[in-house]
Amino acid sequence: MAANLERYIFMAKNVNILKGTCSSVLGKRVCQQCLLLRHQSTKIDRNHFLEKGYPLLVIPALSFGLGVWQIQRRQWKLDLIKCLKEKTNLPPIPLPDCLEELDNLEYRRVSVKGIFDHNREVYIGPRSLVDDDDKKGGGLMSDSKGHGFHVVTPFVLRDKPLTILVNRGWVPKAKKDPKTRSWSQVDGEVEIVGIVRKTEVRQPFQPKDIKTDERSFLRRDVEELATKLNTSNVFLDADKYTTLKEGPIGGQTRVTLRNEHLSYIITWFTLSAATSFLWYRRYYRPSSMDSMPDYLRRARAKKP
Repeated sequence: MAANLERYIFMAKNVNILKGTCSSVLGKRVCQQCLLLRHQSTKIDRNHFLEKGYPLLVIPALSFGLGVWQIQRRQWKLDLIKCLKEKTNLPPIPLPDCLEELDNLEYRRVSVKGIFDHNREVYIGPRSLVDDDDKKGGGLMSDSKGHGFHVVTPFVLRDKPLTILVNRGWVPKAKKDPKTRSWSQVDGEVEIVGIVRKTEVRQPFQPKDIKTDERSFLRRDVEELATKLNTSNVFLDADKYTTLKEGPIGGQTRVTLRNEHLSYIITWFTLSAATSFLWYRRYYRPSSMDSMPDYLRRARAKKP
């Protein structure tokens, strides 16, 4: 009975010390013993938190969150690609009088009437051919269909005091020179339907200078092409119905966006699962198998 009473008094005293209300408190100052015990208690709790490896759980939690975020990003990208494809199938509209409206009309079909100025045509390439059976690819020279160039020609509008740029389509490298395809240089007024395009994003390691010679360019830079040819900053990809028998082949619009979110999803969730398993085996349920140093140490101790 006396032993239990002494234990109770000891525990009560320790609680008061940790709270800073022991009998040795003078005014509002805490005695050195109280400060020492409270410091040791905080240190023990901190060491316990670190020894259990709880800070390491940040890695699986963060990677799991990134995996969920990539799922949302993938769905957003798929919806965007679907929306762009639907735009290219909408009925054509007249070219707006206010060219600033074109900023919100990329991939929309517009109809225009006018005359081609073949004397100022330029070329973008090399590019691979895009047809109905192959709506993917990045314009690489390794394409099985070979490589060629897009023929970009200034187009003088009939009903507006404007000259715009029209990508008439793809021609093989052997037909790049207009002298080899004089039959493709359409004369007179024509009506075409084209898809509104903006400046092409420069790929990594691609040179900043897009010109390869006086009439050839590496990529579609609407502003630079317009400055070079003295036209408005309007660029249309002519649709497939403008295709001529021997070229250019129209309909060279690729509605593709880089979408590697599935691989990112697999990477982040795999990292989360792997680090969670490693934490579980290390801190929550350690392996029952002895390490080789411990086994050898006990084997030596058993020897007479």
